[in-house]
Amino acid sequence: MSLGTNGAESSSSAAAQSKQKHNFNKLQKRLRRNVGKAIADFGMIEENDKVMVCLSGGKDSYTMLDILMFLKRAAPIHFDIVAVNLDQKQPGFPEHILPEYLNSLGVAYQIVEEDTYSIVKDKIPEGKTTCSLCSRLRRAILYRTAKELGATKIALGHHRDDMLETFFLNMFHGGKLKSMPPKLVSDNGEHIVIRPLAYCTESDIQEYSTLSDFPIIPCNLCGSQDNLQRQHIKGMLQDWNKRFPGRIESMFSALQNVAPSHLVDSNLYDFQSITTHDGPVKDGDIGFDEPTFEKPESDQSAEPTDTIDIINIMEPQ
Repeated sequence: MSLGTNGAESSSSAAAQSKQKHNFNKLQKRLRRNVGKAIADFGMIEENDKVMVCLSGGKDSYTMLDILMFLKRAAPIHFDIVAVNLDQKQPGFPEHILPEYLNSLGVAYQIVEEDTYSIVKDKIPEGKTTCSLCSRLRRAILYRTAKELGATKIALGHHRDDMLETFFLNMFHGGKLKSMPPKLVSDNGEHIVIRPLAYCTESDIQEYSTLSDFPIIPCNLCGSQDNLQRQHIKGMLQDWNKRFPGRIESMFSALQNVAPSHLVDSNLYDFQSITTHDGPVKDGDIGFDEPTFEKPESDQSAEPTDTIDIINIMEPQ
């Protein structure tokens, strides 16, 4: 009787492990597919690029590095990767974790040591948000490092949810319809910044990071601050997602389907020059119609097929 029970438990455990592995493989394929699609859609990586992967020690940047290393092996073009971490000299920062991890991967890397922590604590009053100054200092150092390394692209770990949160932050608090672009020229005009996780959801990244057992390093400088506006926006979006499944996907699709003629920005659309001889505007006359809604043609969260489109990285012309 005892042997039978042990055999049943062993079989159940094997089945659970098999299911977990299957789910992990599906998750990994989905993330790889979405990163490959973002790279192809926006021309993020080209032949002989040197991509500086900004590694913070958080789930997003670990996931980005993991997938880019896979794409480096699988893509039909050659590009190099160098991981860069900025050690901001926060008290208690575990300096050994990232070098040990990166050495185990065999990836080229550089740890940049700059005491931005002291500058931020000196300039920002106690209790005030440090994110703005910290990010400016970090950005300048990373741009300088990219130039020193000869990097042609700077990869940041922002994902789809970050882009949506930024959109609502700008709309609610900045009076602008503006988000995080998947690709842009740096503030100093010298670098191309890319966001390979643009199509990836935070929930997928969180699950992948947990299952991959990445050595997460918390940010004690700003990550523990409460009452940040971004946290309010994140909570709002999470609440919508629970109550109205599919709304997040629809909103992200909206960022990719802009109708300038149906907004109110005269710098974006020449309203003054419209005449009756021009014909109807592209998106139609709906002035007297009730609004109608169509399901977005593409849903980045949809389950992937068995084929992963990760080889559509920009080939040389």
